[in-house]
Amino acid sequence: MKGSFVIGKWFGDRQLNFLLAVNVLVVVVAVWLSHGQFVDIDNLQSMGSQLPEVGLLALGIMLSMLSGNGGIDLSGVGLANLSAMIAALLVPKWVSGDDTPVLYTTLFCVVVVTMGVLGGLINGLVIARLRLTPILSTLGTQLVFTGFAVALSNGASVHVDYIEPLADIGNGAVFQVPISFCIFIAAVLILGWLLKRTPFGLRLYLMGTNPRAAFYAGIGCERMLIATYTMCGVLASLAGLVSVSHTLSAKWDYGNSYLLIAILIAVMGGVNPAGGYGRIVCVFFAATVLQLLSSLFNLLGVSQFFGDCTWGFLLLVSLAFADGDHLRAMLRFGRTGTTPHAAGGGSGPPA
Repeated sequence: MKGSFVIGKWFGDRQLNFLLAVNVLVVVVAVWLSHGQFVDIDNLQSMGSQLPEVGLLALGIMLSMLSGNGGIDLSGVGLANLSAMIAALLVPKWVSGDDTPVLYTTLFCVVVVTMGVLGGLINGLVIARLRLTPILSTLGTQLVFTGFAVALSNGASVHVDYIEPLADIGNGAVFQVPISFCIFIAAVLILGWLLKRTPFGLRLYLMGTNPRAAFYAGIGCERMLIATYTMCGVLASLAGLVSVSHTLSAKWDYGNSYLLIAILIAVMGGVNPAGGYGRIVCVFFAATVLQLLSSLFNLLGVSQFFGDCTWGFLLLVSLAFADGDHLRAMLRFGRTGTTPHAAGGGSGPPA
């Protein structure tokens, strides 16, 4: 009975159905146009290794949007590059990758994630304690992180020696599945569990929906903001780890276009920029749509400018679907007197 309810709820989700339909449509068209080359194992592995970098950043964007108050973390790309660069500069001075490759890789990962925690903590403290607008605060820290990276490297790329365990993170595979894609899936599952099954998720959705109600409910909004943006920093650092292990270099301007694409993924996935609503499964399928389209365009030799046009079109269509849901919720609110979220918008942890 419960399984039937969950399945019915899934099939009744317009945003999810739209994203699933677009994924299927893109795959079918791509297979037809490429005469089957699109589903070749090498192309699938290539897509799987490219998706995590921007996908992890999109998860951070989703978290910051859920927190409300115009929350959006613009510092993700800068923090990702800075984390990778500091690890690339420091770790070789501590251990030798040739003698102890496992220790080298472990320390590299620890330094990258630690920098993500510190960067996210700075964002959270600035926003929560100084009560600054999140979008402007993270724009400022984005410039600070990028400036530090430029100063440390003098604007040049920092080379990372080929150490097999480290390179495998960005280029290796387990049972034909890229390791970086496994990291992304693990982040999706952990974050999905955290948002739906823990008090943190419930508090985050409530805070994003109605900060005043959250305050009177005894939720520590400052602590929630600090924790949320710290998690955004960790996700950004993981994106930096994937990128540096994939390219074996760290550069201050790597992935400049990723920020806008990550925002597009979050909004296309139905995350409410005003806060309080978003489903991680929709964000995941929004990320796969853009990756499928990007890979198809590359396979067919289509200009990336046309890809940008297509992404913009998909964004407008997805916004139209989302606006339709909000309009119906408001109409039900007028007829029944229930809150729009209870009538269908949903501010609590989504299934």
